[in-house]
Amino acid sequence: MATKQVNPTRMELTRLKKKLTTAIRGHKLLKDKRDELMRQFLEMVRKNKILREKVEAGIHAANKNFLLARSVMSDEILEVSLMAPRQEVYLDVHTKNVMSVDIPVFDYKTKTPDENDIYPYGYAFTSSDLDDAVKSLQDILPDMLRLAEIEKSCSLMAAEIEKTRRRVNALEHVMIPDMQEKIKYIVMKLDENERSTQIRLMKVKDMMLEAAHKYSERYLREEV
Repeated sequence: MATKQVNPTRMELTRLKKKLTTAIRGHKLLKDKRDELMRQFLEMVRKNKILREKVEAGIHAANKNFLLARSVMSDEILEVSLMAPRQEVYLDVHTKNVMSVDIPVFDYKTKTPDENDIYPYGYAFTSSDLDDAVKSLQDILPDMLRLAEIEKSCSLMAAEIEKTRRRVNALEHVMIPDMQEKIKYIVMKLDENERSTQIRLMKVKDMMLEAAHKYSERYLREEV
């Protein structure tokens, strides 16, 4: 209770009022941050859904082509054909700050810029379905990286939203009401003390007036 936690003085009242003003301002800023995080999070979720469907469709097409290639090629030839990849991918990972959240950004580059430099085998003993499968995987690589980037960003932003939500709730339902209760208690106690002081002063004044009146009456009697 406030009566056990606060010293009812004017200095404490001033300190609590300043603290309450700061808490209210911080509560508003945190709510704005939470709302903006939610907006960006929902936008990322929509992008994630579209990319996931696209990537899953691409992987499904690649698997279908691999199955077709495997049906017309022996397992040994298929394994030898894909044993030594011709192209290499270099991934660069950095971050950008979005509402105090460091989300990842993936950039990649290949060893050679030629888009057709992806087939590590000759065409004499392989099926065109294998070419289609390899090309399908190359086509969905940027989307796969972008999907991984967005999914990680969604995870980080969800954690930040939850942390911000807890802070907003703590300010709104615990700290601000507690400070308001303490301020109300201090104001009540100060008013009570002020009234008590006024009553004491009035009593002292009455006693002094009464004493002066008695002294005057006694002085008049002595004069007579």
